[in-house]
Amino acid sequence: MSWVQSILYFGGLPIQPVDILLNRHALPVSSLKAKTDFVREPMSETGIEGFMNMFLEEEADFAITMIEAFGGRMDEIRENELPYPHRAGILFESSYFVQWTNEADAGTYINWIRRLYSYMASYASKSPREAYYNYKDIDLGTNNIIGYTSYEQASVWGLKYFKNNFKRLVQIKTKVDPMNFFRNEQSIPPL
Repeated sequence: MSWVQSILYFGGLPIQPVDILLNRHALPVSSLKAKTDFVREPMSETGIEGFMNMFLEEEADFAITMIEAFGGRMDEIRENELPYPHRAGILFESSYFVQWTNEADAGTYINWIRRLYSYMASYASKSPREAYYNYKDIDLGTNNIIGYTSYEQASVWGLKYFKNNFKRLVQIKTKVDPMNFFRNEQSIPPL
């Protein structure tokens, strides 16, 4: 299938005709929750079986996982060379997504993905349990809506996303945006 057809497929639309993408209202309104893990040790057969069985549960009817292999050239790049530190020693990144269209069902789907994430705790990276910033997970913590967010508070999620690069990113943020104009619920705060 072509890239455009894959976009339609993941959007829950028929893959033909592709000009359906010109209609802004073609996609149903839906909500999404995502979580990620980086796995450094091979999972046991029992662990993989338990993981797969969770996707057979009724709450997983709109859930997907993406498993992206790491290694090779990625292992040669030191984790402090770029803000993205998840490199050497990682076997794969596992991303989990669940989607729903009826807001009354939100709790059911969110609880399911949290259970999946909890199940994966024994297989995922530790100290910190790493996460991928592009699939922001506000379960990890958020900035204060009003007022100052401390380095310690932001470290809760910042170290998971950026590991030891977080401190350096905070120093840069402090120089470039000391008033914290560019911010979101998990942005890097200035000192």
